[in-house]
Amino acid sequence: MQLIAVALGESESSATLHLSRSADSSSLLPITQQSQYFCQTDEVGTLDVPVRTLDKVSRDWPLSRRQLLKLDVQGFELKVLQGARRFLSECLYVYVECSEVELYEGQALRQEVESFLNSQGFQRASRHNELFHKGELIQADYLFERNPGALPSI
Repeated sequence: MQLIAVALGESESSATLHLSRSADSSSLLPITQQSQYFCQTDEVGTLDVPVRTLDKVSRDWPLSRRQLLKLDVQGFELKVLQGARRFLSECLYVYVECSEVELYEGQALRQEVESFLNSQGFQRASRHNELFHKGELIQADYLFERNPGALPSI
C-alpha cells in the first residue's frame, strides 16, 4: 500500500483544506450549509495542501483493469473527475457522493457531476444512502456505469 499525501483536483496546484470539526466533512471548498444539515461540521481551521490530478498520481500505478472509482470528496467531486479523464477511460463504474443542495461554497451539484459523467460515456444506474432533511433530498451516493457502446480500451 502506498500513501500519497495530496488532495485530488482538476489541475496541479496548491489549495486550502477547510478543516471541519468532523474530520470526514473537511473540504477544499469553504463550508457553507453543511453545518445546517449535519451536526459538528463547522470549520475549525485550515491547512495548505498540494493538489494533483488522479491522472497524474495514478500514472505509475501497475496496469490493471480498473473496475470502479469511488469518490466522496466533500463537494469537490467534479473537480476530481475533471482531472481524471484518462483514469475514467479505464473504469467501468463510478460511485460518487453528490449533493442536491450546496453544502460547500462553489461545489458542483449532482446534475453537473452527472452531466460530466454522461459526457465521459457513463449513465446513472442507481442511487443509494439518501439523506433527507424535512422531506428534501440533500445528498446521496450514485452509481454510474459505462454505456455499453462506450467500453474502455483496456
